[in-house]
Parts: sequence; structure tokens; C-alpha cells
Amino acid sequence: MANQQSLTHEISELMKASDKIIKSKKGTYLFREGQEAKEMYIILSGKVQISKMNAEGKELNLRLCKEYDIVGELTLFTVGPRYLFNAKVVEGGEVAAINIENLEQTLFNNSELAYQFLKWMNNHIRRTITKFRDLVLHGKKGALYSTLIRLSNSYGVLKEDGTHINVTLTNQELANYCGTARESVSRMIGELRDRGIISIDRKRIIIHDLDYLKREIACENCPVEFCNID
Repeated sequence: MANQQSLTHEISELMKASDKIIKSKKGTYLFREGQEAKEMYIILSGKVQISKMNAEGKELNLRLCKEYDIVGELTLFTVGPRYLFNAKVVEGGEVAAINIENLEQTLFNNSELAYQFLKWMNNHIRRTITKFRDLVLHGKKGALYSTLIRLSNSYGVLKEDGTHINVTLTNQELANYCGTARESVSRMIGELRDRGIISIDRKRIIIHDLDYLKREIACENCPVEFCNID
């Protein structure tokens, strides 16, 4: 395919096991929590939101996946696999679908690819653990500040007036990342704007004082690969 040369070696090898390319339409789901897992997906274009519903029915956003990210990977090598999360398309594009049984056989036959895949899985799990740590230890304000820091690492563009978050998110979507109510996030966003810590231009956030957010949650300055929204 046209983008093949730009893929990493590992993604290129995984793509060889893909069965089909799917057009992903905004608002649809690649899979839902609890469904039988038959495929893993590689995002070729567009964006996919990974989320989890809690016992009260509140949605918690975990990852915003973009080009060449992998979703549905936690179902590998399990008996009767079912998807653990929801994968909602928030920006239309294309995804490559890989049959799980075919992928398992590919990894079994290619030890180098299996090793690289395990390293990627380990890093992904470490990122997820740090997100839950922030949610549990720092409360609503800490969860929002942590989310803004992660957004800056994943989608931030540094300019003279601060870090521009190059993705549009509503207060409800931010609330879903924080595991709290939209009203709480709206209030905290308003407080940060009043203090000049952030501003919003055409529905995109500009962080003027990133150090303030880090100080408030005693940021440990984890490596960027573990402190992002992806």
C-alpha cells in the first residue's frame, strides 16, 4: 500500500497478516466492551477513542488512538476472548483488520516480531497504570491537570504564547478522560482560564503555564512515552 514505506518494521510485519482494510465512519464502533473478539486493528488514518464503562454507567476515556496505533490487542492468547473496552471512531478514516488467530500464528512463527510486540504491550500497560494512578491519587483537579499534560505531550505544538493542543475536545470529552462530571470540568476549566493558565481558541486549548499544572500534581516527569493520551 502507498504508506508502507513510512511504517515501522514491526507495523509492516503486522500488516502482512491483515485480512482487510475497513472504512471507519465517525460515530461508529470498531468493537464494544463485552463483544466476542475476533480481530485486532491498526489505525491507518483517522482517530479512535478507547473507553471503559464503570459500574455506574459513566464512561472513562483511556486512549485517543491515531495513525499506526494498535487497538484490540489485549484479547490475544486468551480462551474465549472478549473485548475489554469500547473503540469508537471519532474521526473517520481507514483501519486494517487482523484476524486474532492469524496474528497469534504470525507471532508464534516470528520470534523477533513477538519480542517487539511484547515490548510494545509492556509500554502500553505502563502508560495505562500511570493514568489510573493519577485518577486515583489526585482527585478531580489532578485528573484534569494530568489529562491536559498528557494532551500536551501527545498533541501539543509549542509556540510563543504556550503549548497549543492540536485536537478539538469538548468539556464532556475532557470529563470522560477524568472520570468526572462535565459540570466539574467546566468549572475547573473556567478557573484555569481566569488565572491565565490556559485559554481556548476555536475550541482548542492553549496551555500558557504547563509548569503550574505539573507543580499542582507533583508531576514526576515520567518519560513522554509513558505520559501521553495515546
